Amino acid sequence: MVINTNTQALSSSRLLSESTSQLSKSLARLSSGSKIVSPEDDAAGLAVSMRFDAQINRVNAAKNNVGNAVSFSQTQDGYLSKVGKALDRMSELSMLSQDVTKTDTDRSLYQSEFSTLQSYVTDIAGKQFNGVTLFSSTSSNVTIDSDATTFAMSGINLGDSAITGATSTGTSVSTSSGAASALTSVKTAITKLAEFRATVGANVARLNYTSDQLSVLKDNLSSANSRIKDVDVAEESTQYARYNILVQSGTAMLAQANALPQSALQLLG
Repeated sequence: MVINTNTQALSSSRLLSESTSQLSKSLARLSSGSKIVSPEDDAAGLAVSMRFDAQINRVNAAKNNVGNAVSFSQTQDGYLSKVGKALDRMSELSMLSQDVTKTDTDRSLYQSEFSTLQSYVTDIAGKQFNGVTLFSSTSSNVTIDSDATTFAMSGINLGDSAITGATSTGTSVSTSSGAASALTSVKTAITKLAEFRATVGANVARLNYTSDQLSVLKDNLSSANSRIKDVDVAEESTQYARYNILVQSGTAMLAQANALPQSALQLLG
């Protein structure tokens, strides 16, 4: 029996300190919802989780870019739809102007509407979307994944000769022969416009598939990241109960260990 060194109390104190540390970590995990409260909890897991977080954020950004590209294409198609209606009416006017019962005076009235529609189509060619030209022959590169891979969205050029042939000042329905020539030009423009709308439709379909793919990728990345960093509350609450009991029992046993040297007083008495 010794007085200066209470080995039982030292051991109890060490074990109590360990239990208290584990209890503190358990409390931190339950309160934060994360298994990795500090880097030493899982150094490798923290590194992987950080990369997942960054990739998920990039996927979100790519999904936003794709969504904006879809809006861009839908805006294009909205204008093209109206251009199609204008060309339809221009072709109708070209036919009406070829009526043998019409005079040149009548045809001048048709020409007035025809010219207005030509100006409308020409004006549409210069429209913009957030400062970006809607109708250009240049393809637009849309980022479609977290590594900035791009999809070349085909350009739509309303300045194409097939369109400008119908909208040029030389195309007129003021005479019967001019109306016949104008009809040929307008029919060519309608054919080209149909190609443009098909191209826009293909662009939108591709972008929608990409958007769906990015959503699935985000879900899978988030699930993988969750397994690394999110705490299992059921399991952790069990650990919390265990460490809580150990701290309470360790405190009681430390008190008992500190009282052991007092038995030496009985020998001295």
